[in-house]
Amino acid sequence: MKKAYRVKKSSEIERIIKNKQSRGNSYFVIYKKKNHENIHFRFAVSVSKKYGNAVERNKIKRQIREIISKIEIIKEYDVFIVIKVKAKSLEFNDIKENIESLIKKQNISR
Repeated sequence: MKKAYRVKKSSEIERIIKNKQSRGNSYFVIYKKKNHENIHFRFAVSVSKKYGNAVERNKIKRQIREIISKIEIIKEYDVFIVIKVKAKSLEFNDIKENIESLIKKQNISR
């Protein structure tokens, strides 16, 4: 997935969180914000250092990016995904099911 699809600035991430449109479970929280300026959707992923070392954190971020690339998300949205420490016990298919269900609950997939 291209880097143009990522939200990078912390000020933009704060705006997404302040919008207060979120859904979550015990493993992930997904925030959304409508942004009409975009020509495609953008997203950001956050993992706490409590999750594990850099290798583990980067692995879960790669997995999330792969899952997001397979889902058709409506182009007007910015999405912020927070990964909780409990997600460490999940396998890839479980992560995929959780992310897909939260995105459907947020009504941002086609």
